[in-house]
Amino acid sequence: MPNAKVLSEKQAIVEALTERIQKAGSGILVDYKGITVAEDTELRTELRRDEVEYSVVKNTLTRKALEKLGMSELDSALSGTTSLATSVNDPIAPFRILNDYSKKLGDRFNIKAAFMDGKVLSQSEIAEIAELPSKDALYAKVLGTMIAPITGLAVCLGQILEQMGGSVEAPATEAAAE
Repeated sequence: MPNAKVLSEKQAIVEALTERIQKAGSGILVDYKGITVAEDTELRTELRRDEVEYSVVKNTLTRKALEKLGMSELDSALSGTTSLATSVNDPIAPFRILNDYSKKLGDRFNIKAAFMDGKVLSQSEIAEIAELPSKDALYAKVLGTMIAPITGLAVCLGQILEQMGGSVEAPATEAAAE
């Protein structure tokens, strides 16, 4: 039987993992066997830039954390070398980045499983999410769609005013002269 100190350390790790997974909007389990230190450093730098937490995890401790959260369907992915990427702010970022690395590195870096908002995802769902643009890009698209009609109206009104021989500044100039 393990001593009390080791047992309490492991329980603390399980609690920390449980909290990390619970707070995360999404997470991905990855098999990283065979990547070089340079490739790993590059990956971690890119993940850090997008505020994705990435770490190597112990399968047994991760299994216990996932069981606490009711996501024991991920048990089959917990074998061999495993790392976990989680994101709180942009749930799409880890999918996009890790999918790119998976394509780039081939068999040396594989996505095992993923979850989003407490739901375990299928491989096809993972692939679909990975192809989505970043959260900021989606915001920009929505904002552009909302602003487009207003911009079109402003341009149209400006052209009508120009055709009538006036300008936007003319009424203000006349009012100031009086």
